[in-house]
Amino acid sequence: MTSKLDQLKSMTVVVADTGDMRMVEQFSPEDCTTNPTLILRAAEQPDCAPVVEEALAFAKAKGGTIEAQVGLAADRLAVSFGIQLSQRVPGRVSTEVDADLSFDTAKTVAKARAIIADYAARGVNNNRILIKIASTWEGIKAAEILQKEGIDTNLTLLFSPVQAAAAAEAGAYLISPFVGRILDWYKKSTGQEYTSETDPGVLSVRSIFAYYKAHGYKTIVMGASFRNIGEIEALAGCDRLTIAPALLDQLAKDEGKLVRALDAATAAKAEKPPKIATDEASFRFALNEDAMATEKLAEGIRLFAADLNKLRAMLRSKLA
Repeated sequence: MTSKLDQLKSMTVVVADTGDMRMVEQFSPEDCTTNPTLILRAAEQPDCAPVVEEALAFAKAKGGTIEAQVGLAADRLAVSFGIQLSQRVPGRVSTEVDADLSFDTAKTVAKARAIIADYAARGVNNNRILIKIASTWEGIKAAEILQKEGIDTNLTLLFSPVQAAAAAEAGAYLISPFVGRILDWYKKSTGQEYTSETDPGVLSVRSIFAYYKAHGYKTIVMGASFRNIGEIEALAGCDRLTIAPALLDQLAKDEGKLVRALDAATAAKAEKPPKIATDEASFRFALNEDAMATEKLAEGIRLFAADLNKLRAMLRSKLA
């Protein structure tokens, strides 16, 4: 019997949610995603010291104020890790725009262009990279601009139907609906426990998957932020799933039968649900009415921004 990980790979594109090169080599995923938290963890590892030193040297050579150098070093580091990951996976690597730009369309676009330019200057084509952007209204508008320029995007911190609908209308290459964080909110809010079949995060991704396929959207659905392998199994057959190393390891060691839970062809033939309004006023109101999505989006941006600031502080101390 093959492992559940191998069975999952036969029906879903498996993506590693890590910046740890050893884990990527161990589990052989198709793609890899990173975020400020994962970059910070990787940068703190002793064996990554040369990568950090190169980023610092690059920033110093450019000159300018300490803060300008810190920004350059942080961007350089994210791309350096992305390049290493691109050498270990055959598919795409997601690199995230600064979380503190989540409400600024113009600056998000500019940062994305700079990231892609650095990858290109270092020999990595933009067809290997996804620019990861928070699914705010401003982030989704940035993604729309970037997609028209041929820069593919991954809209992350996605918790609600209206975010998903707006991302698809914007032509985003991929969305990352967060499963575990939705479950966290409902468990805290209701005090209840959930099975894989009643898990609100799982149900959210299933609903988005069905909506996309029924309406013929090309945007890829990539479930993210898992708390247990039951959530992953309940989404087997989703376009992609990005999974942390600990859960990849559990799946690799489990030789039970994995049953397909989602099927794109079947979903495409289903009755079309009503289209969700995605103009700015409708988007903002629908998001406002969804307490879970509003709170988790804000929290996610704060957490990523906090870890980005920790990374900047580390780089600042070394530059000083």
